[in-house]
Amino acid sequence: MNFKIFHDRRSMGKAAADQAAAAIRSAIQDHGSARIVAATAASQKEFLEELASAPEIDWRLVEAFHLDEYIGLNITHPGSFRRMLLEQLIRKNGIVRYHLLDGDGDVASVLRSRSEAIASAPIDIAFLGIGENGHLAFNDPPANFDTEEPYLVVTLDEACRRQQVGEAWFSDITEVPKQAISMSVKQILKVKELIAVVPGPQKAQAIQACFNGEITPMAPASILRTHPNITVYLDEDSAALLDRTLYSGSISAASLK
Repeated sequence: MNFKIFHDRRSMGKAAADQAAAAIRSAIQDHGSARIVAATAASQKEFLEELASAPEIDWRLVEAFHLDEYIGLNITHPGSFRRMLLEQLIRKNGIVRYHLLDGDGDVASVLRSRSEAIASAPIDIAFLGIGENGHLAFNDPPANFDTEEPYLVVTLDEACRRQQVGEAWFSDITEVPKQAISMSVKQILKVKELIAVVPGPQKAQAIQACFNGEITPMAPASILRTHPNITVYLDEDSAALLDRTLYSGSISAASLK
């Protein structure tokens, strides 16, 4: 895997967006369309802003899939991830083909329809975050590494729910839903190219656990180390505990000023 480490979130987001935009253009050139998966969270703000303004992308040829969403949360709530995806990417760029996860609808129907849609053809690129507890999408520890279902219902652990409060989407933990719809780990690993954008000091321990320790369901994002084409974008805060000697030759020194 490749790590790129930056001093600030804006330059990190710009570099990740440049790579993502290149992958989208390449997919469109190769087979006439691009199928993408997008994460939405506070950590993705700068990246999505830069990607939304990337030049020379015909967004009408882009089909977008949603990574995760709370169950029982209305789209009007500030913490709704489908609301963020609509505002930060879909409406800005005029994407006409997209598959949101309606967490306050018929969950069984959503799981069935979105799973069928995403499994219908390969996904070109996915944009990911990593949680403070190491979660991948909303697959909290211990994550299910075995299910073949593209989307599943998951129970959120306390650390995950407290993170959402810390990011100011909810005033206290009692407001955070206890369940969510999440893309499965195996579905994420089927994507041709992965970009993980993980800034901030609160992510340092998760980065250490996932990339210095064992590959284990207790550190869900550790499974990313098995993917053949992944780039992890960090800032100096999130990379503070990473043992860089384990990845000599895979860390971009040019990213550092």
